[in-house]
Amino acid sequence: MAEGEEAPPPGCWEKDLAEALEEGGCDLETVRNIIQGRRLPDDLRAKVWKIALNVVGKGDSLASWDGCLDLPEQSVIHKDCQELIDRLSVPEDEKSVLLLDIESVITFYCKSRNVKYSSCLGWIHLLKPLVLLRLPRSDLYNCFYAIMNKFIPRDCFLKGRPFHLFRLLLQYHEPELCSFLDTKKMTPDSYALNWLGSLFSYYCSAEVTQAIWDGYLQQADPFFIYFLMLIILVNAKDVILAQESDKEEMIKFLETSPANLELEDIEDLFSLAQYYCSKTPASFRKDNHSLFGSSLLGLKDDDTDLSQALCLAVSVSEILQANQQQGEGVRFFVVDCRPAEQYNAGHLSTAFHLDSDLMLQNPSEFAQSVKSLLEAQKQSIESGSIAGGEHLCFMGSGREEEDMYMNMVLAHFLQKNKEYVSIAKGGFMALQQHLADINVEGPESGYGHWIASTSGSRSSINSSVDGDSPNGSSDGKGVKSLVNKMTVALKTKSVNVKEKVISFIENTSTPVDRIPFNIPWPDRASLERHVSSSDRVGKPYRGVKPVFSIGDEEEYDTDEIDSSSMSDDDRKEVVNIQTWINKPDVKYNFPCNEVKENGHMFPSHLLVTATHMYCLREIPSRKGLAYIQSRQALNSVVKITSKKKHPELITFKYGNSNTSGIEILAVERYLIPNAGDATKAIKQQIMKVLDALES
Repeated sequence: MAEGEEAPPPGCWEKDLAEALEEGGCDLETVRNIIQGRRLPDDLRAKVWKIALNVVGKGDSLASWDGCLDLPEQSVIHKDCQELIDRLSVPEDEKSVLLLDIESVITFYCKSRNVKYSSCLGWIHLLKPLVLLRLPRSDLYNCFYAIMNKFIPRDCFLKGRPFHLFRLLLQYHEPELCSFLDTKKMTPDSYALNWLGSLFSYYCSAEVTQAIWDGYLQQADPFFIYFLMLIILVNAKDVILAQESDKEEMIKFLETSPANLELEDIEDLFSLAQYYCSKTPASFRKDNHSLFGSSLLGLKDDDTDLSQALCLAVSVSEILQANQQQGEGVRFFVVDCRPAEQYNAGHLSTAFHLDSDLMLQNPSEFAQSVKSLLEAQKQSIESGSIAGGEHLCFMGSGREEEDMYMNMVLAHFLQKNKEYVSIAKGGFMALQQHLADINVEGPESGYGHWIASTSGSRSSINSSVDGDSPNGSSDGKGVKSLVNKMTVALKTKSVNVKEKVISFIENTSTPVDRIPFNIPWPDRASLERHVSSSDRVGKPYRGVKPVFSIGDEEEYDTDEIDSSSMSDDDRKEVVNIQTWINKPDVKYNFPCNEVKENGHMFPSHLLVTATHMYCLREIPSRKGLAYIQSRQALNSVVKITSKKKHPELITFKYGNSNTSGIEILAVERYLIPNAGDATKAIKQQIMKVLDALES
């Protein structure tokens, strides 16, 4: 809070929240901005949860149902519902009506979804916090359905996929604890089945459950439950490691540990969960998104058996993007474990080489190389190298038979309880394919500079373009070449390998603030001159295309990249269109149609703020509401193009501009009436952002 600024009086935010909810049309972002992580007042909780679950205005799904309670397992359903009613403080005259509502919700859900009820599913415990809201039956069902659909993962049963994923997350952050539980053969499903299946309501008190759900539902991120579960374990780590009781007693201790949570613990629980979440690769969510959502999404075959996974896998696209980021976030120190000849032929230019064959062929040299690797990682982080990162990511060839030794190296690091260990999904083959797929601007202006060679030639994306390098490396100067120098030093088999590696880092690294991350290491003269705003419409750096351009779209009609994967906000929140248009920070609103690659068009609105551009896609069945389809930073716009024959069809391309050319990371197309006015306004706002960044 700024100096001299008075704190709002107690209850002030509650009044603001009540007024916002009373006015109607309130979206989740508005609610979050008012609440700011505080516990909800009891009388407003129902309205907020309905907004968070996106069920406001939903019809009565049970209206067409005949009401027959005639399932084969109906007696079990009735018994469980009766027990729930008996546990709650419900007035005697309301019990019969409430019992019928709960039994109807479960019965209709089973019939409509064609599933068989079982007490072990934990549905009764999911209904408990909802029943306390005193909702009408239609709202009770809609909320229950939304929670089951959005927040309860598929295969949430013993030995189910969600629990294999949780083990990988635990291993990533707490390898010692994970290893201890593994040796005791205590798998996550043995103690966390009811954590995940009931969203903690199985063991927590009603008050604590409501407080947890207040925060969790507002997150609108189903994967956040994994981090809450992780904190429960981390909090009990010392007790777990010191346990000498038998397996069954330990499982019981773990299973019931959420029962110890009290109201005053919830704020810390969420803060710690946010921290661990920020230290987790985005691939954890993106590669497992099919766990949540409608059944149709889960029908796609997933060939990844998480029960057999050695460690968490990270996509090559995330590896490339992560180390270009500045500030907080996951950054990777990539370790290339392929044989020396494959590494020399071509490798990721920021990768450290560790020949996995040495582990069996020359254990002493392997041990020295590992020491050098860890010291090099430490020094690269301290020096600000783009090759630096506290997260170790191991890269193999992508061929199972060749990566056997790499898996042994991985196991070695995991046995040493090294945290933040991951594997590059698909290995170097996947990297080459990814670079080829996104290199839409041609081999000399895309991601080609990410592939380097230490054998005297530059390796192109497909390892077929040769070019001489005066220094025996394609990255002769600057931070980017230091990893290549380090790996050459490791191959000298000198007793001073470690010292040589570290000296290379100390002598070649340049702090990040002296070299912008998207400039691929120009000479010193070009670094000393920065771009002025007047230069920007021309050439920002010698031989570099404009930061963004507005022109005819002719030669790059095929660079379709799924912009949703690059968006800052992967979750499609439902918002009120007029509320967003009227926001004080929205400078422009352009009604338009979003045009997808297959030609489908969706009525939308482009909203431009001082720093971002939002696409709100209208929801046909819900007038006045829209999904947040994308959110893009204005300073990431590198091109704005139009078709000669269709000047109102505007293409926005997002990415980075550097001396190698333009790296396209995402593409979006819109059909905009009066497109000239729209692009002019957006261009002016982009220039303001770039001027502000420079100054």
